[in-house]
Amino acid sequence: MTNESFPVGFILLGFSEWPQVESVLFWIVIMLYLVTILGNSTIILLSCMDPRLYTPMYFFLSNLSFLDLCLATACVPQMLSNLWGPDKSITYAGCVMQLCVFLCVGATECILLVAMAFDRYIAVCQPLRYTTIVHRPLCWKLALMAWMSGLTESLILSPVTLQLPFCPHHRLDDFLCEIPVLIRLACGDTSINEWQLTISAVIFTMVPVGLILTSYGRIAQAVGKMKSEEGRQKVIATCSSHLLVVFMFYGTVAMVYTDPKTNFSSKYGKFFTFFYTVVTPMLNPLIYTLRNKEVKDALQRMLRKGICLKKY
Repeated sequence: MTNESFPVGFILLGFSEWPQVESVLFWIVIMLYLVTILGNSTIILLSCMDPRLYTPMYFFLSNLSFLDLCLATACVPQMLSNLWGPDKSITYAGCVMQLCVFLCVGATECILLVAMAFDRYIAVCQPLRYTTIVHRPLCWKLALMAWMSGLTESLILSPVTLQLPFCPHHRLDDFLCEIPVLIRLACGDTSINEWQLTISAVIFTMVPVGLILTSYGRIAQAVGKMKSEEGRQKVIATCSSHLLVVFMFYGTVAMVYTDPKTNFSSKYGKFFTFFYTVVTPMLNPLIYTLRNKEVKDALQRMLRKGICLKKY
């Protein structure tokens, strides 16, 4: 049975096997989504309004916050709809749109995190040449390269996945339409799709992680040679925040995408999906805000300015 045989779409099972959990999870997801919107919007607003944050680091950070907003918004509304009532369906068009946006945004974030690591490497290891190397045009080029990489990934993998001969029950054991669960739904040979996904996972997760770890290895060497304790602590705070985000995002994505048909991926994939679509976008702004004095100071300045405007 081919895709045209069920134009109504798919059924997202999610946590439907535990109906008592769904009502609790519904309110948890709403809370996490609201924090995601508030936190990431605040970082974007601060990066645009505070002149002291007109730096490459906050340019990339505001891009990351925008990507997190897109990632969460592409997934959470449909998830909430499915958690709220007995209807777990998603239309075929909705599934296609979700898959394309999710792939594009997710792959873009994978490349953007490498650009952020490059920015930190130049800032710490070549501070005297930082402003001449990491200038505004280069930042825009790196961000554009990240977005083009994500768009290319989506345009290549989405069509070949949607052309698979899906089984007639069209039930997806997940919260959203993503490639691993669609491959598991296929009734025909999916070996080519699996190889494509594995190669893609290597390019967008393992290679970036290798580059990021290499850059942070150099940064660690440079930090060890620093004489200023204040400068050392500032670098450690900034870089540890970035590394925490890197391991949370790449680790969970790699678990799901590297080999989609393993028992582990089939059984626990939706829990990792929940983490990198709901939890990680919520944690990113909190991690950067709580560990970063410049962001906290900018937030305080904006709040004071708002209070002063209210008085007058």
